[in-house]
Amino acid sequence: MCLTGKRALVTGGSRGIGAAIAQALAANGADVAITYQNSAKSAESIVASIEKLGRRGLAIQADSADPDAIKRAVGETVETLGSLDILVNSAARGLAGPVAQVDLAEFQAMMDVNVRGPFVAAQAAIPHLRESGRIISIGSALAERVPFPGITAYAMSKSALLSLTRGLSRELGPQGITVNLVQPGSTNTDANPADGESADFQRGLSSIGRYAEPREIADAVVFLASPAANMVTGIALTVDGGANA
Repeated sequence: MCLTGKRALVTGGSRGIGAAIAQALAANGADVAITYQNSAKSAESIVASIEKLGRRGLAIQADSADPDAIKRAVGETVETLGSLDILVNSAARGLAGPVAQVDLAEFQAMMDVNVRGPFVAAQAAIPHLRESGRIISIGSALAERVPFPGITAYAMSKSALLSLTRGLSRELGPQGITVNLVQPGSTNTDANPADGESADFQRGLSSIGRYAEPREIADAVVFLASPAANMVTGIALTVDGGANA
């Protein structure tokens, strides 16, 4: 699972799952750039942890709802790190509530980040990716199964990544570039803490009976980014403790 010499960009890499992914990629040898929107202090901390591992780190302020900002982040990554081998689309926005009550402006804001953001990032990254390049998106186990009401819009946004992943795998496979999707279940982050109001209910959905830790999602990403996954493309790897079993 060695990533020595690889350069990665992780969108939304200052907190939660994105931060764990950035640190895990660096721990396995990659230089890593991350984007953040508002969490400058957290981003600086993640870069410091990357550099402590002996790798180059870079924090780029970029709103994942802004196509121009995404393109700029890809360009800055290539310019600073020298190339781009791994794109991880981790930035995301949540939205809860019955469809009849969802505000359309909030819905559009979520879609801009969760769907258009990964599309634009892939568009910008493709010209820089070489053979053995990787595009890995972070979706959700809710994309393929919606086990309770109130999350339809969010699940819809994450299901779009299934088609993006499968289609891009066909387009980029002849170039030796793989495209995959990691679909986490309930994961212990600030956005969905393991001691939150609905945590007991969410734990009850899984076979293992606990939340995942961000590093466990990051491990799946490292595998897909590594040479061990050279023949793995176009898949959705669900890491949900059996919630969708």
